[in-house]
Amino acid sequence: MAKIFCIANQKGGVGKTTTAVNLAAGLAKLNQRVLLADLDPQGNATMGAGINKGTLTDSIYEVLLGISDIKNVCKTSETGGFDVLPANRELAGAEVEIVELKNREKRLKDAFFLVADEYDFILIDCPPALSLLTLNGLCAANGVIIPMQCEYYALEGLSDLVNTIKKVHANLNPDLKIIGLLRVMFDPRMTLSQQVSEELEKHFGDKVFKTVIPRNVRLAEAPSYGMPGVSFDGASKGAQAYIAFGAEMVERIKTM
Repeated sequence: MAKIFCIANQKGGVGKTTTAVNLAAGLAKLNQRVLLADLDPQGNATMGAGINKGTLTDSIYEVLLGISDIKNVCKTSETGGFDVLPANRELAGAEVEIVELKNREKRLKDAFFLVADEYDFILIDCPPALSLLTLNGLCAANGVIIPMQCEYYALEGLSDLVNTIKKVHANLNPDLKIIGLLRVMFDPRMTLSQQVSEELEKHFGDKVFKTVIPRNVRLAEAPSYGMPGVSFDGASKGAQAYIAFGAEMVERIKTM
């Protein structure tokens, strides 16, 4: 049975999609069976996995509306070695249409039942807002991975996200919990980064992943080639960090 994790943060530009795509690729390199579900209408995770969102005939939009199932919609990332439930701009309209449907918060969870035994990990790349799409992701997941930069504004947004997760846990998904906080785009030369990192460790303890993802230009370049950074330049510091993070995730779920 797959472990299902949301990569979520209500703040934009914190590396959610980079984390989702590279964690998927890192886990695949560790011989894990991985499905990456792109729940963001921008479709950046889809493109980053090497799939052209412009030519899709079916996407996660059809899955959420019950028009198609995951097995028919899934694509394989040739560059990353994992499966993708792709998205495009059609998904933006799904929120309005889902509102009228039965079990609107659990459409994605119900869809995953069909394939849960075929994967070790299902990762969900959530949009940077608390929308009905994000809510579907949180209701489907066993836990949340929170990527965050070590800067002041990131701490401000973190408290809002933690409160949201608590509300979803209390009212919709009692299995949901915070798996861990991942420090991304980390620059050890900045005093503020080190201070915020220490604050996180002090307040969240072992909820902070040991792996730290450095600021790395190769990770930023990779999506333009339709590749995860882990595949684009496996020797780069960013790629090595995500492979290490994948290994840490494999170990962490053994204790769940």
